[in-house]
Amino acid sequence: MPSPRLSESEIATQQRSLESWQVDQGELVRTFSFSDFRGALAFVNQVGELSEAIGHHPDIDIRYDRVRLSLVTHDAGGLTTRDFDLARKINEVPPSS
Repeated sequence: MPSPRLSESEIATQQRSLESWQVDQGELVRTFSFSDFRGALAFVNQVGELSEAIGHHPDIDIRYDRVRLSLVTHDAGGLTTRDFDLARKINEVPPSS
């Protein structure tokens, strides 16, 4: 059973405790910057391993030394606690060189 979609007030509450992520067009998004493409790719690989382990995956856009991650629970048609939980776990990924 998919996680229930969060209300606007629930999203605002969740977002207050989440550093550097923004809600944009119904998705939770954050852009990460690195010194080069290798660092960006290493970060994406770590996020991929984490995402596979928990079974929830971000949309990923790599632009040389920048990575934009977007989270949304497609089954629920919006943001759920799974998106915020994954964002918190991604924030714990050590920065790549």
